[in-house]
Amino acid sequence: MNTAAAYPAKQDKLYVLAQIVGWVGFTLICIGLSQLHRGFSMAAVCICTGSNAIGWLLSHLYRGWIHRRGWKHLNWPALLPRVAIAVVVLSVLWAVLDRPLYYATNINLAEGKVSETAHFIYSVFNGVWILMLWSLLYFGYNIADRFRRSEVERVHLQATLKEAELRALKSQVNPHFIFNALNSLRALIQEDPPRARQAVTQLANLLRYSLQSGQLETVPFEDELRVVNDYLALEQVRHEERLRLRLDVDPAALQFSLPPMLLQTLVENAVKYGIAKLPEGGEVAIIARCENDELILQVTNPGTLPESDSRHPMSTGLGLRNAAERLRLLCGERASLSLGARDEGLVVAEARIPQITLKAAELIPA
Repeated sequence: MNTAAAYPAKQDKLYVLAQIVGWVGFTLICIGLSQLHRGFSMAAVCICTGSNAIGWLLSHLYRGWIHRRGWKHLNWPALLPRVAIAVVVLSVLWAVLDRPLYYATNINLAEGKVSETAHFIYSVFNGVWILMLWSLLYFGYNIADRFRRSEVERVHLQATLKEAELRALKSQVNPHFIFNALNSLRALIQEDPPRARQAVTQLANLLRYSLQSGQLETVPFEDELRVVNDYLALEQVRHEERLRLRLDVDPAALQFSLPPMLLQTLVENAVKYGIAKLPEGGEVAIIARCENDELILQVTNPGTLPESDSRHPMSTGLGLRNAAERLRLLCGERASLSLGARDEGLVVAEARIPQITLKAAELIPA
């Protein structure tokens, strides 16, 4: 957050520096050319300095207008006519504001065989090319900067997804989880061989999905839900009747895309920090609905927030922050992820996911 807050200030400093260097340098060039053409003249120095000071002020006001109107986010067909009109208007205003400088310095334009009308038109054209060059430099820098930042965010996204993949995989295949799963399978082999074979298939599906999803930016919600069902089936072998599942899923939500392992993270937290702590167990509910082109995903479990548990302070904070950051990078500021408690003793994790335009690759079927 500190980096994000410091970036506009850094841009402002760079803009001020560029304005000072650009306009002072241009003024010195104008004064030098004027002295070479006419010889030394204090009046010419005053006119060059005053005129370029007006240009400096107008360009600064122009930048403020660009920011207020959001021109930096427009595409070229929409931007070019706006810039052309603004440049012409500012050039005419510049030429008008220049007039008092000539009267104050007593320079007679008629001595140079140039009428005031012709000199006014010349001043307008002079302002047009200067402000057009200013616009090209300003918008060119912003386009290059936006492209650079998008590349940085893309690299950041890849790194975040890889980190999430490794964290999720470590959580899935850690010795404790494998030990519990294999112990449950060993008991099932004699008691219920068909159920044991099914559990082996579910464990294989879960591990395969963990490996494959790390190569994707998004996955269909339907795929994520199918693997989460396998995960919960494995947990039910261990928790038996203490773990109950309720699904309330809008069929339209199945085609939404979301970051891989997002639902898995929310459900795993619900089981680990909710169901596993309660002797009587409880119900994990997965609720998904569509609203205004958004997927609203909720996972609820009985219990209290992990932050209030002294044995596991902030236990799920890292995983949720990671998931929230992936959502922000993929979907922008419209996406959100929150964890809260309800009065009836429920913990609710809610994710709001706008329609992701990135195309999700298909997973290899089990």
